[in-house]
Amino acid sequence: MLGLVLEGGGMRGMYTAGVLDVMLENNIMVDGIVGVSAGAVFGCNYKSRQPGRAIRYNLKYIGDKRYMSLKSLILTGNYFVEDFCYHEIPEKLDPFDAETFKSTPEKFYSVSLDINTGEAVYHELVNGDADDLEWMRASGSLPLAATIVKKGGREMLDGGMVDSIPIKWMQSQGYDKNIVVLTQPEDYVKEKSGVIPLVKLKYKKYPALIERMANRHIMYNETIEYVKSEKEKGNIFVIQPSRPLDVGRLEKDKTKLQAAYETGRSDTEKLLADLRNYMA
Repeated sequence: MLGLVLEGGGMRGMYTAGVLDVMLENNIMVDGIVGVSAGAVFGCNYKSRQPGRAIRYNLKYIGDKRYMSLKSLILTGNYFVEDFCYHEIPEKLDPFDAETFKSTPEKFYSVSLDINTGEAVYHELVNGDADDLEWMRASGSLPLAATIVKKGGREMLDGGMVDSIPIKWMQSQGYDKNIVVLTQPEDYVKEKSGVIPLVKLKYKKYPALIERMANRHIMYNETIEYVKSEKEKGNIFVIQPSRPLDVGRLEKDKTKLQAAYETGRSDTEKLLADLRNYMA
């Protein structure tokens, strides 16, 4: 089976949106998808067959205070405004095609962190409805920038803290060939987060969460080494930025977002022949 693994990275996910749009336009289909954080939030448009949607609504609303703002963070604990992002946009302003999402054959999974146990939560999204969008919100809820999401008897936050690039999990599910989409260039090495003191202060009731964040750079760099090894063996196909993306996690600059999207498109277009050979 052919899998698709989508790394997160906040608004660097515009790169992933470009990659997926080119895949859709060239009828490159997979059997299963796992998305982490932005990989889930933007990647769902691949399964709903809506190329162009992620970049379109982000460019249109990124500067809108109803979408994300410091005021919202102060008043609600969410930098991204929950109702506008997960209801107003997908239900009314730029509708998400839940019916197509439900009917297309590939499986779609999101990854979140259970902040009580420190374990990864891999959840299959089936219907593309409000309940599934809530699981996506959990996957993309950044510590310090979002409130804790409660679903299925769990308290959850951003899945990138526990399994940023879930290639091993996909392989364990029987996906023997995988396309891995990263949002950092080849020479990237993650450093220890500088916000750990704030995390310890805010989440002192959740020691498993603190430990995950404190060790995230170690886990991430180890996973990157595994990705490189699997790529060299020909077991996986990697698509990643050909240059560093000048995009912050909470980026608002439309020019930078468009550039990241176009880089994703151009990188993928250059790799199409090699990708088809890998799939064959």
